[in-house]
Amino acid sequence: MASLRVVMQWREGTVEEVRGRWPGAVEYAVRLAGSNGADDDLVRALAYTALVGEPQVGDRVLLNASALLRGLGTGGLAFVVAAPDRLPADPEASDGHIVKARYTPQQQMFMAVDEQDSPHHDVMTGPLAASGDLQGMPVVVADLHSALPAVLAGIRLDRPHARVVYLMTDGGALPLAFSRNVATLSEHGWLAGTVTVGQAYGGQHEAVTLHSGLLAARHVLGADIAVVIQGPGNVGTGTPWGYTGVAAGEALNAVGTLGGRGIAALRVSDADARDRHRGISHHSTTAYGRICLVAADLPLPVDPTEFGLLVADQAHRLVREAQGALRVREVDAEGLDAALRAVPVRLSTMGRGLDEDHAAFLYSAAAGRHAARLLES
Repeated sequence: MASLRVVMQWREGTVEEVRGRWPGAVEYAVRLAGSNGADDDLVRALAYTALVGEPQVGDRVLLNASALLRGLGTGGLAFVVAAPDRLPADPEASDGHIVKARYTPQQQMFMAVDEQDSPHHDVMTGPLAASGDLQGMPVVVADLHSALPAVLAGIRLDRPHARVVYLMTDGGALPLAFSRNVATLSEHGWLAGTVTVGQAYGGQHEAVTLHSGLLAARHVLGADIAVVIQGPGNVGTGTPWGYTGVAAGEALNAVGTLGGRGIAALRVSDADARDRHRGISHHSTTAYGRICLVAADLPLPVDPTEFGLLVADQAHRLVREAQGALRVREVDAEGLDAALRAVPVRLSTMGRGLDEDHAAFLYSAAAGRHAARLLES
């Protein structure tokens, strides 16, 4: 019988300082046990308050330090597993019975928007939701979480009052609270609501599947536009199929199945040194060209530069070879740069900011602008 391979590295420490907080999460400086007092023994540690409460300075905490010790990027910090001397009180009783992070030590039970005891069950079993009808709602799908603020910037440029709902899938971070961008964008009124689907959790609404999450966005939250992107922490292996962004193609299939208008935001870079991500990333060509089997729009900002012409050529080749019915849609780029510079969060993708990898954000913003203009048609 196979045994479970231990891959988690435990550490114990003491909270020394609160370094930041946002809804659902607190970041601490924690001194590891057995240290000699050097600054190198202070580590960044994140606590999800819904799981472990809110440790105080001086509290002993148990940490999962695996990602930190391996020097990972987005998830490269320690996570508070428990503050054993300050356990949180039991939450209020709930009728919800949908378990997420299932069969892990930190599994949790939620009221899902689509379950029988949900106050929205009548809507979810009503004629529109039950038949799977998004009523032609535009749905922007992207690969990287960093695309979210750029997509919203493009939407708001032309339709600042559109109700936009973000659906976080479970390819990256599972807790929505990990995303400071979502917290800030929600605080500024750029999002009308959030839905966490699959194993992801912590949204305004929980949904068992992306399909029911999309229907809840439309019929429970009244979305004009939905945006579907995995949480922070894209996983990739350098192989053609081994990356979590393949779910972007599957998301477009869900949108098409439900009668929505799918919009494929291209992952583009003019700064990434890796050939497979130069221009249109192989993540987009695989997800949209091989996995997406339905009709979807492929927005391209009008860009007469050499790089813009390269991407346009790649996009038209992608359309010719795609399994589904992709359609290139040219988008006026005027005003997009100014809109991106007005975003209330710091734009960053793979460690690069707006001016370091402008195209990455420009093409996402173009997808948002295209979605906004579909509301006028």
